[in-house]
Amino acid sequence: MSSSTACPNGDSPPLHVHRHEDEVFHVLEGQLRFRIDGHDQIAGPGETIIAPKGLPHTYRAESPEGARTLTITRGSDFETMLRQTSRPAEQPELPSLSEPMPEMI
Repeated sequence: MSSSTACPNGDSPPLHVHRHEDEVFHVLEGQLRFRIDGHDQIAGPGETIIAPKGLPHTYRAESPEGARTLTITRGSDFETMLRQTSRPAEQPELPSLSEPMPEMI
C-alpha cells in the first residue's frame, strides 16, 4: 500500500509500532523529524526513511510550510487499521488535531 500524506507544520502522529510490516517514508516536500526507536533524524525532499517493524516510531513536520510524503507499507494490517479508524471527511480542510480514541490506540 502506498499513499501521499500532507502534513501541516507541527503535525505528528502518536508514537506507534507496526508488528508485521516496515513503513517507508519518501519525503516529497518540506522537512520532517523522524524518531525511530528513540533516535531522531531529519529528512528533506528526495530522502527516504525506513521505520522497521517492531520499532516505535513517529515523525513531526518541521518546515513552516509543512511537508508531504509518499508512505509505503506492505501487508494488510496497516491498510485494515486505516480503514477501521478512518471516517468520511466532514469538510474539505484538514480536521483539527485531537487525541486518538481508545479503539485507535
